[in-house]
Amino acid sequence: MYFNNNTILYLNGKFVKAANANTDLYSQSLHYGYGAFEGIRSYQTEYGTRIFKAEDHYERLKKSCELVGIPFNYNTQKLVDDTYKLLKENNLADAYVRPLVFCDPNMSLTKPNNVSLMICAWEWGAYLGEKLLRLTVSSYSRPHPKSIHIEAKVCGHYINSILATNEAKDKKFDEALLLDCDGFLAEGPGANLFFEKDGKLFTPQLGNILPGITRATVLELAEKLGLEVKQGQFDTTDLFQADSAFYCGTAAEVVGIQSVDDYTFPKCWNDTLGKKLQEAYSQLVRATKLQFA
Repeated sequence: MYFNNNTILYLNGKFVKAANANTDLYSQSLHYGYGAFEGIRSYQTEYGTRIFKAEDHYERLKKSCELVGIPFNYNTQKLVDDTYKLLKENNLADAYVRPLVFCDPNMSLTKPNNVSLMICAWEWGAYLGEKLLRLTVSSYSRPHPKSIHIEAKVCGHYINSILATNEAKDKKFDEALLLDCDGFLAEGPGANLFFEKDGKLFTPQLGNILPGITRATVLELAEKLGLEVKQGQFDTTDLFQADSAFYCGTAAEVVGIQSVDDYTFPKCWNDTLGKKLQEAYSQLVRATKLQFA
């Protein structure tokens, strides 16, 4: 699904066949989930293949590693350049790019001395699909911000996301919605939440959620479009009185939400602020080279 015998990936500064690449089974990342990763998208534009906000993603990868004590001695611009080379090696334009920092063998609970960096890419449609989503409020909550660095995109954190998604799908929903440790709205397992009420947008504030790069882009677009956005602490009562809602994330892009449990959003998706932002986001990522980092 993700590679074939001809696929090339980047591993520790070299471009190698994915089928021939390997790792140590005693890796600290494999045993403890001690690693960091990013999700990045590239798009075919009139100026050729462009990676959307590549520098932002690699800077966040660096920050994630710093927060959890993983060495990261890579130059951001070099990583961006090598990612373009990787896309060219695989003849990819519209693609999903996955950088992963993983640790050397170490069975102790101490920070590693050495790490490896892998970057791979494959064609991948919108992660949550194109149709409006049916969500359920998860019985799992986002971890307490004092128990982990919530702003770090770290491998082990995603066990929480996997549990929430599988619970939702077992209940025949498309995806989950998680609350934070205090019962306020947080985010999806892999996307940030926005909802609309009376012509205004609302989104959970930073602190108990991943500060998504797509979330930041949506906020930038909303400002350019003259839309009012309030960031704060909101609960399910606020959501169940909203007119519409959507998720956003690099993998998911911008996708509308039809319902959460028994509540169906009353506004037609095509008439929502989310739809307007979905179109603006699509135009942005496929637009001119001046809008890419």
